[in-house]
Amino acid sequence: MTQTFSEDRETRVTDTFEYGEYGEYEGAEPMTGELDLEERRALRRVAGLSTELTDVTEVEYRALRLERVVLVGVWTEGTAEAAENSLRELALLAETAGSEVLEGLVQRRSRPDPATYIGSGKAAELRDIVISTGADTVICDGELAPSQLRHLEETVKVKVIDRTALILDIFAQHAKSREGKAQVELAQLNYLLPRLRGWGGNLSRQVGGRAAGGVGIGGRGPGETKIELDRRRIRTRMAKLRRQIEGMSKARDTKRGERRRHQVPAVAIAGYTNAGKSSLLNRLTGAGVLVENALFATLDPTVRRAETPSGRAYTLADTVGFVRHLPHQLVEAFRSTLEEVTDAGLILHVVDGSDADPEAQIDAVREVLREIGADAIPEIIVINKADAADDLAIARLQRREPRSVVVSARTGQGIERLREVVEAELPGLERELRVLLPYDRGDLVARVHERGEVLKQDHEAEGTVLHARVPEDLAAELARYEDLAPTSG
Repeated sequence: MTQTFSEDRETRVTDTFEYGEYGEYEGAEPMTGELDLEERRALRRVAGLSTELTDVTEVEYRALRLERVVLVGVWTEGTAEAAENSLRELALLAETAGSEVLEGLVQRRSRPDPATYIGSGKAAELRDIVISTGADTVICDGELAPSQLRHLEETVKVKVIDRTALILDIFAQHAKSREGKAQVELAQLNYLLPRLRGWGGNLSRQVGGRAAGGVGIGGRGPGETKIELDRRRIRTRMAKLRRQIEGMSKARDTKRGERRRHQVPAVAIAGYTNAGKSSLLNRLTGAGVLVENALFATLDPTVRRAETPSGRAYTLADTVGFVRHLPHQLVEAFRSTLEEVTDAGLILHVVDGSDADPEAQIDAVREVLREIGADAIPEIIVINKADAADDLAIARLQRREPRSVVVSARTGQGIERLREVVEAELPGLERELRVLLPYDRGDLVARVHERGEVLKQDHEAEGTVLHARVPEDLAAELARYEDLAPTSG
């Protein structure tokens, strides 16, 4: 059975984008993120404008247009709605990469065909659809084996890529920092290595030993084929990139170690791509990072200082978004970046409350958190986009996730409640005590305010009385002043 993805795909998919430039605030001065967004949009392809000539000559590739793609997925388990949602997300990924989606198909099978992914008969039908729509690319909703890619490409006669290659392409477009670009290149090479193909005479440049007798002068050599040379070059480049990434991550390790030395709590914002993580960071800290209603707008981590309502300082880190079936190569390559999550004492797990299937988003993110070893860190579910979400959907999420807060980063709804919850959940305040600090120990008063949470402060004739929660090491320094504090009335 083949299901058409949607007759009015444009209407159904663009519903996701009607939410506007999520998290941008009117009347504010342009910030770093807004300038980044303006730069990203400074040069965009325009569909329908073409410089193609009737007589195709050496300028046949001068067509200025979006890549035209057909999507195809295999529905092996779950509901039909879940299969369509997955393909709808693939359409958004394709549009983010800079293509025009013409058609989407879902094939019902017990498992993907080992040869052509969708079966030889359906592959022939797909070829007819490619011809009728004028598509130049087929994107499969899954990670295909090299043999599946090759066989399907031979049948449909156009370029075939899988979901993994598509996500890698988006990351390559959006990577901005030196480390981000190196991480993306490493992931791409890791993906490319088993998928190298040789073509015709290029497959073997040299023949070793006596076998080269019929080739003649210039044909004899060590017997290394071109594909082997390419693989060796890729492995050499990958080793160099790993060394570079390791060196660049040392600076982040130094900063992280400095924060730990000063006992500054770390909070990480994690979640599905386009859930509104950067918007939430801007709302909580005024960071001014790039906010765009697109998938994977943030690749480079941003760490900003924030304060609880009582004035306790902590760091808030914005991280790369996750997605269903996030390529393993990306998780490995971005491991140094994802350490911002693993080293945090609290995770704000942001969920798009207006999404068609937010529960699946939560499960996908938790799967990646398990993979990077962050599943044991305390987690608060932040149900975002409350102003655009259905009340019943939010109530269902709250029943499923009792440790949750409903917010809207665009309007500010629920932000104060979130600050209070973060303050209550911040790690490191193990001891609650009352102390009387002499007026000549103003340094200790300042440290309690900086590193702890002051619940009450009074001034007596003998000194300052503090009722506070503090870390264990600071509590040890304050212990001698506990007996001096008057009993609370």
